[in-house]
Amino acid sequence: MKKRNLIGALLCSVCLITGSAMPVMADSVKVVTLGADLSQEQKDTMMRYFKVNSNEVQILTITNQDERDHLSSYVPLEQIGTRTVSCAYVKPTQSGGIKVRTANLNWVTGNMIATTLSTSGVKNCEVVAACPFEVSGTGALTGIQMAYESASGEKLDETKKQLATEEFVVTGNLAEQVGQNDATTVINQAKMQIIQNNIQDADEIYNIVINIAQQNNVTVDTEQLDKIVSLLEEIAQQNYNYDDVKDTLEHVDENVSGETTDEGETGLEGEGDEDSIVSGLDESILGSDVIASSTEDPSLEQETGGQTDMPATEPEGEEPQTELGEEGIPEAEPSEVGELQPAETEGTLNTDSLTEEDKALFDKAKTFCAGEFQGDEASLKTAAGEDAVVSVVLDEETGKKLADKVLSDYLEILTAGTDAYVPGDLDIYMTPELNMLNKEMTKLFTIEGAVPDGTDGDILVNVSQEDKDTLYSDTMSFFEKLYGEVTESYGEEGAADTGSEDVPQE
Repeated sequence: MKKRNLIGALLCSVCLITGSAMPVMADSVKVVTLGADLSQEQKDTMMRYFKVNSNEVQILTITNQDERDHLSSYVPLEQIGTRTVSCAYVKPTQSGGIKVRTANLNWVTGNMIATTLSTSGVKNCEVVAACPFEVSGTGALTGIQMAYESASGEKLDETKKQLATEEFVVTGNLAEQVGQNDATTVINQAKMQIIQNNIQDADEIYNIVINIAQQNNVTVDTEQLDKIVSLLEEIAQQNYNYDDVKDTLEHVDENVSGETTDEGETGLEGEGDEDSIVSGLDESILGSDVIASSTEDPSLEQETGGQTDMPATEPEGEEPQTELGEEGIPEAEPSEVGELQPAETEGTLNTDSLTEEDKALFDKAKTFCAGEFQGDEASLKTAAGEDAVVSVVLDEETGKKLADKVLSDYLEILTAGTDAYVPGDLDIYMTPELNMLNKEMTKLFTIEGAVPDGTDGDILVNVSQEDKDTLYSDTMSFFEKLYGEVTESYGEEGAADTGSEDVPQE
């Protein structure tokens, strides 16, 4: 999985965020949220999966603007994206804690949602978070909170909702290093001790986190430790009643630690309840290769490939990426714009949802990046022509990071398509893909004072602006040639001509 301080990662994907939610009929007890950017056929698929009709539940339509309104304080707008596709089904209950089932979410687990939702003030409810195709799940929490408020008629405390968001981010960041279960174990157990014993002293909280990490053989670096302690200090100040969160936190602990209660129980009551939404689903609707998780069946993650106890074996320092979804093609399993997708390195970027034509374009870009940024002159000549030379020599780490970033940006564009593209006054190309990529490259290489997003600026922090200009020119020249907008000609120093009589200059 990728690393970018997922402080964005926050919240799992289920197109759930709040906002211009539009109620449709209501039972006022159960609420379904549907992503506005799903096709009608996909929305119908999710309703069949939930086994409900529109006249049986309240339906909230969640838009990308809803996501932006609630996530922009935590996540760059570029990462929130432009589309919202995931869904949720929420039913408040009278007892039993928080039960969660997920489907097609590859970054978020049911246990992560359950323990985090308890921080927002929810005591008892059932939640199904899902999508018709695989997505990361980083948008779910806010939407679930919204659905819960609508279904229960209870307004959650704003401070606790913000803390829940922060907890989700901190857990996600830690999961990037140690795995989902270990990250959930450390934060959930620490939260249990602090709330149960009303501990507010920062030093005590620090020692609790250290001890829990050691007891579970989890290595937490200093930066993550500070964030966890800061989060728990804020949680401690809210004076939670342990009886309100006991069922959920202890059950999550059983699931992620593998330990059961004295009675040997492995789940909360209600799995066999005919009216339970976490068990009353039509599993056949989403197909047989669904990644799933459940607080009521911990083995489900292992059985469906959704469990990632160990962090992904990818180099440090990579940039996160948002996988973009394509409307109307569930079988292609696109990812959802608006969901932070764990980052992937060059060579492991998922191109399964691309057409053969787009895969061919991406492979050519990969060859170019290996040559231009990583110094493989043979690859550069293959991609850009025999006259091409490596014009800027980068160190190995910088070259790899830069190649990963450019490929990630390009893959996002290919995966999402150009449906959401809005022409701008400063666009200089005829091809939408080129204008979309140029916008990202201008920021990455800080052209004309543009500022990179988040930590992207760290990639080229030790590269001069002159070299950045050259790299930008070479990169866009390659892509111009790839899309047939201009004939590339490398000069004596390898810089490419990005101009053409047919292409106005910015």
